[in-house]
Amino acid sequence: MNLYWGKLLETNNYQLKLRIMKTIKSFGLLVLALTLTTAVFAGSQKVDVAKSSVKWLGKKVTGEHSGTISIKEGSLDVANGKVTGGKVVIDMNSIVNTDLTDPAWNAKLIGHLKSDDFFGVATFPTAELAITKVDGNTFSGNLTIKGVTLPNSFTATATKDGKSTVYKGTITIDRSKYGLKYGSKSFFDNLGDKVIYDEFTLDFSLVVTE
Repeated sequence: MNLYWGKLLETNNYQLKLRIMKTIKSFGLLVLALTLTTAVFAGSQKVDVAKSSVKWLGKKVTGEHSGTISIKEGSLDVANGKVTGGKVVIDMNSIVNTDLTDPAWNAKLIGHLKSDDFFGVATFPTAELAITKVDGNTFSGNLTIKGVTLPNSFTATATKDGKSTVYKGTITIDRSKYGLKYGSKSFFDNLGDKVIYDEFTLDFSLVVTE
């Protein structure tokens, strides 16, 4: 009798071990599947700097100036087909004016924009936008210009173009908050028609590849 119960107990223990091993194996496969799914639907998409563009526009009492500036590098964090964050670095040395046709005046303006009166490019060769939150078409993050980092929000639309996605929008920036004082009525009185408005805009077309 004792031998019978011993065999029965041994059999039950063996079956229990098999069930536990199967459960552990199933759980392991589930974890692996979830990991692979996350890897498929979450990742980083690199900005195609050659296809992307940024156009700037600054205004003053007597007119306006416009031009382009290049993206040095960037990427967007994507999960389940939606942007969750990212970073874009601007090459401040690449600033170009497109409205002044006289070479001398054009060079004078660019030199002034690169000087310490404005962006201080020799000391601060890049500007950076770090995206920290995306809610629908509203992108929020921190914009660093001339060593000063401040929050900024803007809207952007996304359009598929083959294996790429194109994000377009406009960022409005108040230069006075970044210490760009030249010609600003926020810092100086009696400027008259020499006033350069504090706000300028960046119209961007950001192309990212999967």
